[in-house]
Amino acid sequence: MISIKEVTKETGITVRTLRHYDHIGLLPPAAKTEGGHRLYGEVELQKLQEIQFLKTLGFSLKEIKDMLSNNDWDWAECLRNQLTFISQEKEKLAQIESTLRGLLNGLTMDGQIDLIKIQKLIQLYQKNKDKREIYRNQMFQEKETALLDLLPNVNSGDPDSLEWVSLLGQLKQHKDEGAGSIRIQRIIRRMYEKQEETFGNNNDAFLDKFWEIRKSPKKSQDAGFYPIEPEILKFLEEASEIYVSNRRDVHHQ
Repeated sequence: MISIKEVTKETGITVRTLRHYDHIGLLPPAAKTEGGHRLYGEVELQKLQEIQFLKTLGFSLKEIKDMLSNNDWDWAECLRNQLTFISQEKEKLAQIESTLRGLLNGLTMDGQIDLIKIQKLIQLYQKNKDKREIYRNQMFQEKETALLDLLPNVNSGDPDSLEWVSLLGQLKQHKDEGAGSIRIQRIIRRMYEKQEETFGNNNDAFLDKFWEIRKSPKKSQDAGFYPIEPEILKFLEEASEIYVSNRRDVHHQ
């Protein structure tokens, strides 16, 4: 037999936790000293390991108590139910992760967070998922739909999407300098470089179609694209025209 303090020393489980397990009838001590101190034997230590393991699988203490005290417990059904529960929780966590990334990226682009706006966007996105898919299939050819997956995703943490988010955020931050300013033109140049890195030089028709949809708030919403203010899109188009014109002039020199 070993004392409760020795159990704590060996397992790292606190005295308070062991007392709670005793209080709820989950893990009574094997015996007590004359002074009332709890003592634990090999059976109790093994059961303690089982309790801690089942806790890591997400079971509640009440469930664990029922599981370990019932010799006829249906472990197969119990484990299947827990697997279903964990899978559902995993999906919820993935949605929360995606939303948090969207909020962070939105903050990078806009400099502020509009929680109500984001909530409405999420609801709209989830509600119109089927309609969005139908619209995309109508607007883009089969070979072009694969290119849609290469577009930056504001709810993603992949390096390409994060760079696009950063570039757009910089564009918004410094737009008062003017579309032809050195800083803005450097941002536009990197955007064109990213575009070529992602889509190559043979997908101009797809990019033109994407841009026409992107410039329309209604069409962008139907396609499920993250909303960007019309004035920012207009500024981006103006800065892009200057960049293309300057590059053309350099090539002709």
